[in-house]
Amino acid sequence: MEFTFAFDQPTFWIALLQIIWIDLLLSGDNAVVIALACRKLPAHQRRKGILLGAGAAVGLRILFAFGVTFLLTVPFLKIGGGILLFWIAVKLATDEHEAHEDVQAAASLWGAVRTIAIADAVMSLDNVVAIAAAARGHPELFIFGLLLTIPLIVAGSSLLTTLLTRFPILVWFGAALLGWIAGEMIVGDVKALAWLKAYDPSFVIPDPETPGVMTTAKPLHYAAAVIGAAFVLAVSYLIKRRRHRSAEATIESA
Repeated sequence: MEFTFAFDQPTFWIALLQIIWIDLLLSGDNAVVIALACRKLPAHQRRKGILLGAGAAVGLRILFAFGVTFLLTVPFLKIGGGILLFWIAVKLATDEHEAHEDVQAAASLWGAVRTIAIADAVMSLDNVVAIAAAARGHPELFIFGLLLTIPLIVAGSSLLTTLLTRFPILVWFGAALLGWIAGEMIVGDVKALAWLKAYDPSFVIPDPETPGVMTTAKPLHYAAAVIGAAFVLAVSYLIKRRRHRSAEATIESA
């Protein structure tokens, strides 16, 4: 495929604006994951964690770009990814580990990067599909869309990490967002779409934003997202409540 810059074509500029908008929206998901994973790191390691996390996010998007058409047809891929994202969201919401010693901090840094890489691997597929669809066959726009995510994710993660450190309550909003995305992913799996269409054809419609791709009807889509967010919040609350009671019981017995 040749790199042809069609600056004189309106569709080129429309596609460019769409890609910028998509990046602004979708990079926020990655920024939230990185911020949640890095919020417990010592101040001198947060920057490194954010940069490594952003690098992992962009690297995975580039990797998925080569096989995005194939990956979209793999049954249960998004279902498995959604379940994994549920686990990551609960883990990040209930993580109370404080790492201040040098050895612990180093281990936590790579633990944070590992968590970021797993979550990004789950979420990058949809991001790549959206950018590829908006590029409309322009490889230069597709590459631009991938590269634009780097500063957006780094800047967004830095800001969110500061906010999460200052306002811990925002951790719950971040975890709910990941649960929301997980719910969306599960009902967007090719196998889930086939089950829904067999049950009621009105549950599945063409995706207006991605030509040639099917998606769930809006009411069902948002219902799955809300249930996903509520599930993460409920499970995280129960886990933290159980830990709190266990700690109180330990103190009383001592």
